[in-house]
Amino acid sequence: MARMFRVLGFFTLVIALMSFAGDLTEMSLLFFVQTVVFFLLGYLNFTEKTYILLFWAYMVLSFLGFTYWTVFRMGLPF
Repeated sequence: MARMFRVLGFFTLVIALMSFAGDLTEMSLLFFVQTVVFFLLGYLNFTEKTYILLFWAYMVLSFLGFTYWTVFRMGLPF
């Protein structure tokens, strides 16, 4: 399970590099931070249950953040 977090770190690194190349600075910084966090979590050798709980917490936090940003920060098109 720890390898999966390193794989997530790799893919977030790829997204960060592509967004940096496309002059999306805020997005690239967000994904660089996620890359560091995923790589650190991948080398901490937690139990499988802990990794699953961490991933669920990450998913809930990211979906809440995405929903907040799209509804309240971007505004509705009406």
